[in-house]
Amino acid sequence: MADTFADVADVVSRFAAHGYLADQRLATTVFLQSRLGKPVLLEGPAGVGKTQLAKSLAEVTGRRLLRLQCYEGQDETTALYEWDYGKQLLYTQLLREKIGQIVGDAEGLTEAVGRIAAEESVFFSEQFLAPRPLLEAVRSEEPVVLLIDEVDRADEALEAVLLELLAEYQVSVPELGTYRAKREPYVVLTSNNTRDLSAALKRRCLHLSLDYPDAERELAIIQSKDTGLPAALARALIDVVRGLRELDLRKAPSISETIDWARTLAVLGATELTADLLAQTANVVVKYDRDLRRTLEVLPKLVDPNAELPGDAPGHSHGHGHEHGHSREPDHSHGPDVRAAKDEPGRHDEAYYGPSGPGRTQPAVGKSQGERSFNAHNARRRPV
Repeated sequence: MADTFADVADVVSRFAAHGYLADQRLATTVFLQSRLGKPVLLEGPAGVGKTQLAKSLAEVTGRRLLRLQCYEGQDETTALYEWDYGKQLLYTQLLREKIGQIVGDAEGLTEAVGRIAAEESVFFSEQFLAPRPLLEAVRSEEPVVLLIDEVDRADEALEAVLLELLAEYQVSVPELGTYRAKREPYVVLTSNNTRDLSAALKRRCLHLSLDYPDAERELAIIQSKDTGLPAALARALIDVVRGLRELDLRKAPSISETIDWARTLAVLGATELTADLLAQTANVVVKYDRDLRRTLEVLPKLVDPNAELPGDAPGHSHGHGHEHGHSREPDHSHGPDVRAAKDEPGRHDEAYYGPSGPGRTQPAVGKSQGERSFNAHNARRRPV
């Protein structure tokens, strides 16, 4: 299987043969990666095919896939390498007699330590080195695809560790030296934009922002997965999903979840999309209770724009992205401006504020009245 691509069209056709429909921009980026030997950084919302691109790239090129899943608090021992301390300790126990012979005739502690130090390189050799994905990608005898998934979840310290690999495809191990890749890996980094990545990391990569595909491409993706759902229903389902993505949901439906929804409806033998059927299966694409409640509210309108929802009023527009009685803007109903407005005169009638005009006075609280109230409060608090 060819490890490189002839041109951009070759990328499109070979990826399509493995079930991944790449558009022109994405195919061009992959082609440039194979020719320029640079890592690719894919940024965008979850579920738009970033991780799947790396998997498909490995399938298309016949390379082995190595994956580093990033997370908060991760350090280089899980990304680069670590020393197998358990194995070192085991060998130390097994070689205790030999170690005793080495230091047995030493005249003092300093000489004994010196003799052991002369042998320490034995325990910090490749035999005790435990490579992690980054070092394994560099040391591999065969070409690999290295997926560094959700790099935005890792701390900035790990980004610094990645820079040497991304720039020169090499990893430095202080005790052993520098390993440089014999076969440069295809490196794919993904980010869900939970934080900004450093300029140094971005500078070393080809960059591409991915978003949800248009309706026609998403329909083609669903049909390529053999979901079993008729084309007309698949098109209607995509319209519903695209409407849900316009809502203020905590997590918008991904492409893979849309495919799952299509398969679910096919298994249930759906012959038409009704609001009731979609409501019964909405949990396939909506994973939070708040999102589910909002989805169930708007599904009738997404299925049939002429449907009347509870609370509809004449002249009240209900677009796909409109929330009924709930603004998509942040809720400031308890903010300081609103609280201040509630203190302004005019919120209540005259009976609340009392007579208006020059004769209106505020009841005064005299010192003696305050003292009586304070003393009464203290009296109630005294133990009986």
